[in-house]
Amino acid sequence: MQQSSELPKDFLHELPKDLPTPLDDGACDHLLGLLLPSVNLYSTAGRTVNPAQISNWLVIYCYPMTGRPGRPVPDGWAQIPGAAGCTPQSCSFRDHQKELQALNTQLFGISTQTTEDQREAVERLHLPFELLSDTDFKFAQGLGLPMFEVEGMRMIKRVTLVAKDGRIMKYFYPVFPPDKNIDDVLSWLRDNGT
Repeated sequence: MQQSSELPKDFLHELPKDLPTPLDDGACDHLLGLLLPSVNLYSTAGRTVNPAQISNWLVIYCYPMTGRPGRPVPDGWAQIPGAAGCTPQSCSFRDHQKELQALNTQLFGISTQTTEDQREAVERLHLPFELLSDTDFKFAQGLGLPMFEVEGMRMIKRVTLVAKDGRIMKYFYPVFPPDKNIDDVLSWLRDNGT
């Protein structure tokens, strides 16, 4: 029987069993109504994107990091509330991309990983949307997003933002389980969006 401290054999695609549920510590209570910071972020499409300049509806899911085959995750990763599950979350957004497009909504993922690491994830997971790199923490700090540090790496806690014309209209935090976040996002957009 697998113990909670172990990652599943295919941890990149499956959520570990007995993940600790992240608690709402109030770290995102200030986000509603804020304007997105005007920052240029490197994209996996080889360009820069300024989320503040995107008109109409925009979903940005912020995540700590996607695992990479052949590279170990930090020790105790599955025990950090909200850390594990970035790949399943990305795949769930991938699988519902057309529904977001039908709601006239653009989608991006943001992490503090390098564009190189993000490109590997986009190719391996066949993501039809861009990931944006916030290695300088300009986006995260501009919004005061909750962060955590593990093994010398500073990462954004999992939070999903829904913005219209650059203003945050809704946020999801904490996000749990990460692979079901898309369902909440789509439901909210259908009720409040276009």
